[in-house]
Amino acid sequence: MDPRFLPHNTHRDSVGGFSKRDPNLRQLVKLPLPFRSPLLDRLKLIGPGIYSLTGGRQIGKTTVLKQWMAELLASGTAPERIYYLAGELIDDHHTLVRLITDQVAEWEGRGPGYLLVDEVTYIREWDKGVKFLADAGTLEDLVLMVSGSDSTLIQEARMRFPGRRGTSSIVDFHIDPLTFREYVNLAKRIPKGGRQSLLGPKSGIKKSTRALLDAEFARYLAHGGFLRAINDMAQDDAILPSTFATYGDWIRGDMLKRGKQEHYLREVLTAVATRYGTQVTWNALAKDLSIDHPTTVADYVALLTSMDAVFVQAALLEDKLAAAPRKARRVMFADPFILHAVNSWLRPDPDPFRNRLGPLLDDPVWFGKVAEACAVTHLERLHPTFYIKAEGEVDIAYVEGKRFHPIEVKWTQQLRPKDLKQIAKYRNGRIWARSWDTEEISGIPVDPLALALYRLGNAVRG
Repeated sequence: MDPRFLPHNTHRDSVGGFSKRDPNLRQLVKLPLPFRSPLLDRLKLIGPGIYSLTGGRQIGKTTVLKQWMAELLASGTAPERIYYLAGELIDDHHTLVRLITDQVAEWEGRGPGYLLVDEVTYIREWDKGVKFLADAGTLEDLVLMVSGSDSTLIQEARMRFPGRRGTSSIVDFHIDPLTFREYVNLAKRIPKGGRQSLLGPKSGIKKSTRALLDAEFARYLAHGGFLRAINDMAQDDAILPSTFATYGDWIRGDMLKRGKQEHYLREVLTAVATRYGTQVTWNALAKDLSIDHPTTVADYVALLTSMDAVFVQAALLEDKLAAAPRKARRVMFADPFILHAVNSWLRPDPDPFRNRLGPLLDDPVWFGKVAEACAVTHLERLHPTFYIKAEGEVDIAYVEGKRFHPIEVKWTQQLRPKDLKQIAKYRNGRIWARSWDTEEISGIPVDPLALALYRLGNAVRG
């Protein structure tokens, strides 16, 4: 084995010591709240083929791959049948082909094996190497998993080897930040019985459990679904400055690596943050920025979207159940913590948790904006998600089957009928609100927002 990859393949020396010696698993066991991704249950079911795992940087892809390796070992897979390659250490597809060919030669005649190529997009023309290996028959009876942080780049590349992906029903997987429900169940601040009651009738949920869920929702709007921030708060009741810096640097670094200008990135991110939750057009943004063309703005936002940093919510064409291409869009960060990390990068502070994040969430207006964006991005993981712009507006319209479901998010203590004129036009409309006590208003059912998000459950894309 190439000695550069030895630190990530310590299972070959000692299966029993893998969790203690591996750099990722060693850090995992030190966390107050270690997490096992539900994606691992799906990975158990795959057979030989070519697979992809995508998700934003620092989201835990490498840790999931290492957990998968540990579970393969525990289920009886021979340690020499598993090989992990770090893409950052591989220059081009020629080197990739050589490394995989040498490894497969060792396996020849010994049954299936597992090849894990992490952060494959660091490797120049990696897809050419994979296609060559597949066409040459080198990958027969093997599971090849490639991972990367740029979902668009991987999607475009994997289209170049159709018919070579294997027979499994799902071949492309995606990791998102933890959902609100995943976080609540991980933190266990709400007793198990209380968590079970959250899935039953609202009348059966105790006031104490309701209060705990609201408190957990407030925490979630601070750390989002990012495990490092979650564990910071579990351990110190605050998010460390280094954690903010890590995620801010991720966005900046990946954009610069793709040839983008830092001053343009600052302007675009500032525009997204200051216009949070409002409708924008690329033309209007370009007029307010030094960027001289709306297509440049659109290009920066598209790249941020491919990195899982932002989500662009289009208006819905109700008759076609598709995006309205000429209407304004709403741009929001894909997770609450990304908003906070970006704000910390744009306005540096030695204690961003207390001096940036805290005051923002103490502002009821901003709390409502972050809560609404959280609802949008949770639903976006499960269904195509839009907003409605007609005579009035509706915050969310998600499409399921041949029907759309409108939802209005209201984070005010008082719900007034005059603010609900548009949502009232739809028989299947719902309101997600702050209050637990209101059952309906103007005939529209009202659900507590925190409860609604908890009931959405876990979302594993694939």
